Amino acid sequence: MMNETTEQPSRPALAYENQEFLKGPDARALRILSEYLEPLSHFRHQRIRDTVVFFGSARIQEDGPLGQYYKDARRLAAMVTAWASTFHERTYRFVVCSGGGPGIMEAANRGAMDVKGKTIGLNIGLPFEQFPNPYITHSLSFEFHYFFMRKFWFAYLAKALVVFPGGFGTMDELFEVLTLVQTRKLAKNITIVLYGSSYWKEIVNFDALVKYGTVSAADLELFHFADTPEDAMQILQESLTRHAEIPEAEVPAIASSTKP
Repeated sequence: MMNETTEQPSRPALAYENQEFLKGPDARALRILSEYLEPLSHFRHQRIRDTVVFFGSARIQEDGPLGQYYKDARRLAAMVTAWASTFHERTYRFVVCSGGGPGIMEAANRGAMDVKGKTIGLNIGLPFEQFPNPYITHSLSFEFHYFFMRKFWFAYLAKALVVFPGGFGTMDELFEVLTLVQTRKLAKNITIVLYGSSYWKEIVNFDALVKYGTVSAADLELFHFADTPEDAMQILQESLTRHAEIPEAEVPAIASSTKP
């Protein structure tokens, strides 16, 4: 009598190794959570406490018509990074952070690297123009799929924003943070510097917003204008010095809320 053999059924893939599942709609919550936890792990490992975020157009090139803004962003980022290095703490303070792409983003990362500082790039995959620039600290270069998770990381660590001339994306990022500050949805103060007063005052008629009553005059005090790296650095240094005096244990969370 012949022995009959039965093949053992193959084991199903573990859920966290099942690529078909992880890339499908049912795992969207896991993908979103990953874009929170993976950067958090890197920031903790690299001891990043807070940032100065540079926004601006990806289309501004060093030798182009608006090239002076590129040069100024690079210079200002180097100034911020060199100054931040004077804080001898166990964490890194006021690390230059950008959207990780070309243009003003590249200039900011490049300026920080010029003075041997750590620098962060929060890149996002787009069908054109957005590829990580080569001046980002390797372990602090991130690629996002979800815009809102990328925006979360811009706001979460930021103590200041420097906003250079830009288009829809730059204005989206600027006005979202301005709205959070205006409505007191942040449990911390963020210093906002609009770099290039002639550009911003032509692109956005801030006085007209007050004239028509859609914002208050006090809302225009939520940001500052600067036209040179030195002027911008003075504004940043005055505000960031106050942040530097806050003990680490007292650093506030991003959201202001009385609820647990």
